[in-house]
Amino acid sequence: MDFDKVVIILLASLVSYIFGALPFAQTLSTRKGVDIFSTGTGLAGASNVFKNVGRGSALLVLVFDVAKGSLAVIVSAIMGVEGLFLFVPAFVAVFGHWNSVFTKFKGGDGMAIGGGIAIGIFGLTAVLAFIVASLVGLIAQRLPFSSLFSIIAGYGTLYALASANSEQREMAIGFGAVALLILIHAVLGHRKRNRVVES
Repeated sequence: MDFDKVVIILLASLVSYIFGALPFAQTLSTRKGVDIFSTGTGLAGASNVFKNVGRGSALLVLVFDVAKGSLAVIVSAIMGVEGLFLFVPAFVAVFGHWNSVFTKFKGGDGMAIGGGIAIGIFGLTAVLAFIVASLVGLIAQRLPFSSLFSIIAGYGTLYALASANSEQREMAIGFGAVALLILIHAVLGHRKRNRVVES
């Protein structure tokens, strides 16, 4: 890889971090008088906003978080990042969502922004997978590790649909790495919050 491509990937990653770090959940919750980081799960995501702020705010957070992921991919592609290298700025966007510079490095679990990344890369295929993941997440909400079921269902659907095309299958495998990191982060975060509650 030549120097120019490395610079483009780094610049795209910086832009993607800013997209990911935009604190829509915190901003909308604060306007309703709720500190989302000290309420419920303590995560700045649509699910916590839904439970503690309201449906309208949660829907906006979901839309904005999905848009952050899609924009990170689309803008990176416009800047010239191609193929599997798109997953570098894509993951940086997720990292920005987890550790936002605008909220003292706090954030959400990253599932919605992960869905947005998938939509930016796979289009309608990812929309269908995202719907499946969202439905499973809602159904499993009262179970431990609901994030686990949601991510597995969404990725399984995406991979199954993408497998018909060899190029999309390769990208689906690449996206699997991002999905796995989101899953690990969600599981570790769940365990950490449980330890805090128990203590």
